[in-house]
Amino acid sequence: MAKEAHQLTHPTHSLLKGAVAGLVGGLIATGAKTLAESFYPPRIHGERNPTEVTVEKLGADSKQTSSKKAQAEGVHWAFGALAGAAYGVVAEVYPQVTARNGITFGMTLMAFAHEGALPALGLSAEPKDQKPREQRSEMVTHVVYGLVAETVRKVVRKAL
Repeated sequence: MAKEAHQLTHPTHSLLKGAVAGLVGGLIATGAKTLAESFYPPRIHGERNPTEVTVEKLGADSKQTSSKKAQAEGVHWAFGALAGAAYGVVAEVYPQVTARNGITFGMTLMAFAHEGALPALGLSAEPKDQKPREQRSEMVTHVVYGLVAETVRKVVRKAL
């Protein structure tokens, strides 16, 4: 009886289930972040979108604007999905990562991507060079991403 109770409160970890739940959460969270950005856009003064810069650096034809935009959207959604999948895997082995209902995850992702990797790769401005409004928008929309990713991940993981 004690062993059964332990299994109910401590389910077996599954990296695959965690990845799937996180991937679904990441996709839906990317949609939520995109929607939030439509109400509170991060770039309103002509700043370039990091995903468009990424596509250009990967060799997209700059003359085909519609193709470039579609590829940039693909990069945006793929990054959100993969970040969610990685989060789901980590949540399986280190559940503390889900603290604050995913807000910590969203803020960490923002720090890693927008304040670290993207500027280091020359894909966006350094945080000190960004306008305060852009910084606030990135923070708010990443909080939305984290909250939605965790909420969906938790529901999907329980269903698996």
